[in-house]
Amino acid sequence: MQQRETDITIIGTGTAGMAAYKAAKKSGQRVIVIEGGAYGTTCARVGCMPSKLLIAAAENAHQLEKAKEFGIHLTAGYRVDGHQVMQRVRRERDRFANAAADMVLNWPEEDRLRGYARFIDANTLETDTGFRIHTRTTVIATGSSPFIPAQFQEAGDRLICNEDLFNFEKLPDSVAVFGPGVIGLELGQALHRLGVRVRLFGRGGSIGPLQDEKIRDLAREIFNQEFSLLDDAQVETIQRSDQGVDICFVDQQGQACRESYDYLLAATGRRPNLESLNLEAADLQLNPKGSPTADPQTGQLYLKSGKAAPIFIAGDVQNYRPLLHEANDEGHIAGQNAASWPDLHPVPRRTPLAVVFTDPQMALVGASLPQLQERLGSENLVIGEVSFHNQGRSRVLLVNKGLLRVYANKESGVLLGAEMLGPAAEHLAHLLAWSIQQQLSVPQLLELPFYHPVIEEGLRSALRSAAAQLD
Repeated sequence: MQQRETDITIIGTGTAGMAAYKAAKKSGQRVIVIEGGAYGTTCARVGCMPSKLLIAAAENAHQLEKAKEFGIHLTAGYRVDGHQVMQRVRRERDRFANAAADMVLNWPEEDRLRGYARFIDANTLETDTGFRIHTRTTVIATGSSPFIPAQFQEAGDRLICNEDLFNFEKLPDSVAVFGPGVIGLELGQALHRLGVRVRLFGRGGSIGPLQDEKIRDLAREIFNQEFSLLDDAQVETIQRSDQGVDICFVDQQGQACRESYDYLLAATGRRPNLESLNLEAADLQLNPKGSPTADPQTGQLYLKSGKAAPIFIAGDVQNYRPLLHEANDEGHIAGQNAASWPDLHPVPRRTPLAVVFTDPQMALVGASLPQLQERLGSENLVIGEVSFHNQGRSRVLLVNKGLLRVYANKESGVLLGAEMLGPAAEHLAHLLAWSIQQQLSVPQLLELPFYHPVIEEGLRSALRSAAAQLD
């Protein structure tokens, strides 16, 4: 077995691992990164970018469907070429993925090791390629993988996840999507708009990341106007058949149904890639699920004794905020602190910001309504809201669906959070996140300029609604 000595070891070369490497390398110390899979990021290969490519195609098809509502008639019709759609998805996906991988390949060769790593103790790692690494500190940035419930295995070779879908050479005819979270909603709606027969199955009534019950109820209504979303279906059996996958279920009206689909797409969440790391050997504190708990401002883990470990964690593997911009921040924080260990430099985290690229879009900013109700009590909150049904610019564009609710401290008027289902949510969410991070109050925000006619006027209406309730 070959021996290597280093100051900092980083396991994984995704978004968090790349950020950790760059931060650690600035210290001038020796850094080794270990990767057993493909170089590059989940976002570029199987996440954000290929999904947005598919959504972009679907949005174009949907605009053609809406053209008649503007008085524009496509007399020759239009046709979705599923082969060309997926050809562009794969081509552009590969371009994004290769660009991320090339960044890693441009690092010094002596800084890179191929193989899967496991702990021997808190300062020693081994790879399945025959290396033993003695390290002062380690950053775990191994990402996450799709979670596949055991029941889905009955679908056999017709069971797929989002990673498989993006490798298809053409669009399938029908897909049963399980899991109305971010991935399931985005892909389910996109496939439907591209002519694929889709039904989306869920349990427990959750829809995406939505926490505000009023917005969640509206989302259920809006999405069901376009395609079937059973957010609390009782699935009885899943079977591989000659036609594909047979699914027997009871719908929300209590009717027994049996339907056949070409594929079952599992979009039921992701789990951290920790199984092969042998964390017990590092003597780390682990929760009942076998995952370590980190300080979000330093990325540091702890030993069973309660002492600080020379081990840090970043990115989706810790499932704190599994988003690319958060993984980048966490990688930088972990890499910087791994380099300065045992002296740590806590970094305040940015205002939470999440966007879902459905239509209408979803956005969650700052603290959620349940969090604020628990923290402050409902009596200490004001909630301002606006419906986009009659909002001027939204009606002009025929995107007048949705609801925005903003949450503010009743005494100070400071904006604390917001949740939205509606047009331009990806842009309004940024305005709200910047405002919350600057600790601006509702009256202060209303002093800022709003142009006419723009969708942002809807935000002003929600703020005015909140302002009317302030002490």
